[in-house]
Amino acid sequence: MELSDSIVRNSYIYRFVSLNCCVNLNKFASVPLSGSSCAAVSLTRSKRRSRRRELPPSMETPPDGYRRNVGICLVNPSKKIFTASRINIPYTWQMPQGGAGEGEDLRNAAMRELREETGVTSAEFVAEAPYWLTYDFPSQARERINRRWGTNYKGQAQKWFLFKFTGKEEEINLLGDGSETPEFKDWAWLLPERVLELAVGSKKPVYEQVMKVFGSYLQAHADEGNCAGQNETKAKVHVKSTPV
Repeated sequence: MELSDSIVRNSYIYRFVSLNCCVNLNKFASVPLSGSSCAAVSLTRSKRRSRRRELPPSMETPPDGYRRNVGICLVNPSKKIFTASRINIPYTWQMPQGGAGEGEDLRNAAMRELREETGVTSAEFVAEAPYWLTYDFPSQARERINRRWGTNYKGQAQKWFLFKFTGKEEEINLLGDGSETPEFKDWAWLLPERVLELAVGSKKPVYEQVMKVFGSYLQAHADEGNCAGQNETKAKVHVKSTPV
């Protein structure tokens, strides 16, 4: 099924898409998490046959030439992950993320970006990835991105945080807190495998590592999701309108 149709731009029609499917999370091996430190952890390179660029080794500090960035893995009580589709890139879904200022506390930056992009403030810190992950901008987009920012970055170096959503879904507002231009048009709570399927190619290796880092938490109570007809996917679409 198509997850994204045309958006009504002048009235900001946003949709909540709920895709419920059973999945085995045992494939997501976990690594030790960090409360605040940046201890380096060796990553096992994937041996899958793929044309995607292999993920660079983990690192204690972001490398030169990469923009400091934070990523937010927000999960609900069912251990599903908040994922949203971008306005400017059709059929592209991702977890919230954004730049961190020089000297800005990274956890605070993650909370700020979550609020700016989704309106969410009811989130409880769970864990921090113990290392930075990087991805390169696609070659066809790098010049355009750097021209807009007035920079010369190769890509982004991300520090990922896991938060638990503790509020009500009415709190989620893709207009954000009004401080930034909206980036998303649709949102959904998705299982990890679905998040990986919908992610843009340049971010898939990073997302795979994020799932491994937070795998022990995502796997908790995973058996509760087991049900008859594991290959069946049920979808419900709820249209929500946010006046401008």
